[in-house]
Amino acid sequence: MDVETIIDKAGVKQLIAAFDLLPDILFWVKDKESRILHANQHFIEHQGYKLLEQILLKTDFDFSSKHLAFQYVNDDKRVMNGYIVTDRLELNQTSNGELAWFSTSKKMICDDDGNLLGTYGITRHLQKTSKALSHVRAIEGPVNYIREHYHRNICVEELAELAHLSVSALERRFKKHLAKTPNQFINEIRLENARKLLVETRLPISQIAYQCGFAEPSYFSKQFRRLFGEIPSQMRAHIER
Repeated sequence: MDVETIIDKAGVKQLIAAFDLLPDILFWVKDKESRILHANQHFIEHQGYKLLEQILLKTDFDFSSKHLAFQYVNDDKRVMNGYIVTDRLELNQTSNGELAWFSTSKKMICDDDGNLLGTYGITRHLQKTSKALSHVRAIEGPVNYIREHYHRNICVEELAELAHLSVSALERRFKKHLAKTPNQFINEIRLENARKLLVETRLPISQIAYQCGFAEPSYFSKQFRRLFGEIPSQMRAHIER
């Protein structure tokens, strides 16, 4: 029996069932509306359930806090527009609510004719992978500092001194492990926190901009659109529908 015949006879369900053998991997498949179509057992338990049937056709809004759900669903939209997420380092919540490092990859799903069906992805908990964690530790100090002090002015020289590195060495490490410069990371942390305030509070948009470290609301709106695909007032309008 040739390889193609074996793969065809095995069927998709048997093949994706292999993800149940990987206890540190969250695996999921979603439709175009970001509803769960399939997930491995670890993903199901991570969301607080026992059976796949309990989460079928649910979305991230059924599992996560509102601002995180917006983040995940917006990510799905970007992927369906052709953006591929490959081994992206990010801090997310564990099943007990604590923050931990994860590595995430996502891609769109199309049928044989190229029609969009949805997305699929995997997230790996890095605390269980010592080699991956050694990579994270190379930038962990500056990253944690940025997350705590994003609302004020932070210069790259300050971060380099904190990490006991030269500025060029720090920038190389950020590029290697996060695929962005320190300043880009600072900007994205500010925008993520701004989105959280936008979703969870009724603060004026200009006040949110200032609280998150942006001196000019117009620049804040421009950067917000670049990362999330819409300006803050449009996102707030969507939330209020």
